[in-house]
Amino acid sequence: MSSIGINTGAIVKDAKTYAIDLTERVAATFVVATGGVLVTATAGNVGHLSFWESAAAGGVAAAGSLVKGILARAFGSKDSASLAKGV
Repeated sequence: MSSIGINTGAIVKDAKTYAIDLTERVAATFVVATGGVLVTATAGNVGHLSFWESAAAGGVAAAGSLVKGILARAFGSKDSASLAKGV
């Protein structure tokens, strides 16, 4: 295989980087979306949000993602919205 110039080390590294980035994004989305619902809903109506409460939950989640991205630039790689180093 190496005679055709395939660098399997780079492929494995890219797959690992992708897996780390994807895992972080899924976890962060869960945290900020759950936080958005908990901030905008009262204990009695979590399953029965109004349209505006649902929109507010989405807004809180989006704001949380923005803050996470800003923090990632400050503490992670300058060219990535990931907190993981090297992503």
